[in-house]
Amino acid sequence: MGKFTEEEKVLRKINRCFNKGVVEHSLIEDGDKILIGLSGGKDSLALLELLALRSRILKPRFSVVAVHVIMKNIPYQSDLDYLKSYAHSFGVPFVTYETSFDAATDDRKSPCFLCSWNRRKALFTVAKEMGCNKIALGHHMDDILQTLLMNITFQGAFSTMPPKLMMRKFDMTIIRPLCLVHEKDLVRMGEIRNFRKQVKNCPYEAGTNRSSMKEVLRKLEEMNPEARYSLWGSMSNIQEELLPVKIKKLR
Repeated sequence: MGKFTEEEKVLRKINRCFNKGVVEHSLIEDGDKILIGLSGGKDSLALLELLALRSRILKPRFSVVAVHVIMKNIPYQSDLDYLKSYAHSFGVPFVTYETSFDAATDDRKSPCFLCSWNRRKALFTVAKEMGCNKIALGHHMDDILQTLLMNITFQGAFSTMPPKLMMRKFDMTIIRPLCLVHEKDLVRMGEIRNFRKQVKNCPYEAGTNRSSMKEVLRKLEEMNPEARYSLWGSMSNIQEELLPVKIKKLR
């Protein structure tokens, strides 16, 4: 039996982590119709391929459809023909949806929050129109851990983006099948597959803390190569008896 090439090893690792995340967090059930948020970045392109291939197995039976949300007030240069042909190459239907937001409407929220929220609303709208019960997003393990660190640092909350989130208000479930996949492996997959990068000239992106927190995670891994696994494990190993408890004063 011949040895696997480095490229094959990367793709096998991604597929293994993807399948593990799907099974461990019960992300896919029989009869699901899943809407994929296809931004055109490496993460969403990889997600489309992985979900499309998994949908071909016998159980559980599910189907997928891809949507690309166009934010009209952000200068995008999306190659829609490329995204459509990529989706169709895996037999996945492809739709587009246009929306926009006005950053001046709510000065209490950052433009990034407003943009993200309006994109999310667009996904809910398309999902309902297409008869989907789940929305799959391309957040990977690095995204989830960076959000955990950001919420601890800036919100004082031990929370993050969960692999599975039931949105009862919208009667929809959000899933993140790449939750156990490393970003560095997705970068390699993008190189192997020669993903065509979409151009986004966002005027608000430089003001976010995510890039800084990405560097924090990198520094933590320099201190401890297993830091990401310790952080991930901490989310299911909360030792309340060793945490401060606020005592309510009797009136």
